[in-house]
Amino acid sequence: MPVTRPRSDGFVVCIDHGGYPAALEVRKLYPVLRDTEAATQGLIRVVDESGEDYLYPARLFKRLTLPAELRRVLQIAS
Repeated sequence: MPVTRPRSDGFVVCIDHGGYPAALEVRKLYPVLRDTEAATQGLIRVVDESGEDYLYPARLFKRLTLPAELRRVLQIAS
């Protein structure tokens, strides 16, 4: 049975690697996966440099509001 990922929830830019320099690059865009439970704890689910999704403190990122066309292109690429 195929594993399904949670639904995409846009993109964020990393503003601080927070002690995870191998997993996060400052000023890089990362796809976010929806995780409402994590959000209530101040966490965000990000697909990091490993290509897997992990929880990180939300304070390490700033959410981006992107035009629809750019969002579509980035989602295809990620």
